[in-house]
Formats: sequence, structure tokens, C-alpha cells
Amino acid sequence: MPPHNGPVLEMTREEFEELVAEALDRIPPELTRLMDNVAVFVEDEPAPEDPDLLGLYEGTPLTDRGEWYAGVLPDRITIYRGPTLRMCEDREDVVAETEITVVHEIAHHFGIDDERLHALGYG
Repeated sequence: MPPHNGPVLEMTREEFEELVAEALDRIPPELTRLMDNVAVFVEDEPAPEDPDLLGLYEGTPLTDRGEWYAGVLPDRITIYRGPTLRMCEDREDVVAETEITVVHEIAHHFGIDDERLHALGYG
């Protein structure tokens, strides 16, 4: 979805966090049961060097974890409110984009790379 040039959509952080929570609730239970040692956060803006980033996965994908994986901090999924609101035209766009971003970052937790996600339609 290309960025639009109209006014930035207004949505409080609390409203956006609720959309992220709803997107997480729509993940099938058989997948959420497999998620391990991962936390989801909402931030207003990504790092200045990547201002259009919608989401970020930081951690060790499940597919890369071995016997050494113990006592580590949780993987971190961050969903960014500012870039999402700037690229969306209305609330429905935000709902759809938030859901795609959440699925995209969870897929990284499962070891699915960007190339495979694009092939599956999660650009």
C-alpha cells in the first residue's frame, strides 16, 4: 500500500494498542500455543534510520533455537504506530495493516523469512 499524502490519521496509542491486541487475538490458537518466550510491544516511532518501519522482530526464531537456548530474554515484537497511521487512509486500513504486520512479525518468530512471506501475500 503506497503512502498517501493526505492528513495523518488520528488514533490514540491506547486505541492502536487495542487494534494490536485484537490482531493477536485473531491468530489461531494452534499457532499461539507454539509461540514461546516472545513479547509484543507498541511503540510510537521506529529508529530514525528506518522511519517507515511498521514492525520489528528481534530475537531467535524457533527454528534456530537449540539446547543452548535457556535463560534468555524474550524475543521482542514491536509494532510502530506512527508509520502505520501515516500510510493508512482510514480506520479500516489501520486494522488491516496492523493485522498484516502482526502476522508478519510472528512469522519471523517461527523462522519464516521475508521472501516466503511475500510469496504468501504478506508483503
